[in-house]
Amino acid sequence: VCVNLVTVDSLTPLHDAWSTEGHIQCVKLLLLLDAQVDARHVDGSTPLCDASAEGHIQCVKLLLDHGAKVNPPLYTVSPLHEACLSGNPDCVKLLISVGANLEAHDCHFGTPLHVACAREHLECAKVLLSAGANVNAAKLHETALHHAAKVKNKDLIEMLV
Repeated sequence: VCVNLVTVDSLTPLHDAWSTEGHIQCVKLLLLLDAQVDARHVDGSTPLCDASAEGHIQCVKLLLDHGAKVNPPLYTVSPLHEACLSGNPDCVKLLISVGANLEAHDCHFGTPLHVACAREHLECAKVLLSAGANVNAAKLHETALHHAAKVKNKDLIEMLV
């Protein structure tokens, strides 16, 4: 059986394994069978992006241990973006600890700090700022402060200024 066959939208079994009951065992088995750890879905996401979005720390660690790239090519969504999008500060910390690019830009969101502010994930924003994220990084001339102001989040605004 080929563990790297893809669906019409480029999903591999590894993309789906982390979301099943008993996910860690499924992921381990697929990785032992040489599943492509960085296979990209049609939207550019990888199994590491998916596991990061859900905050599955065990799966994130396992994928990283098997060589998953924490920093994808330029202008694609990163695992750090996904963790910030879903509001998973523990996952954000883990990804930063293994070298996630704090200033990674993707074509939709800008930086992970932009995402954390736009989604009002204060804890994720705190982690990013503590790690040295550039508060003035801009995408189309919008900074994290613009996003915090749009959602009218006083705590985020105070933290950013």
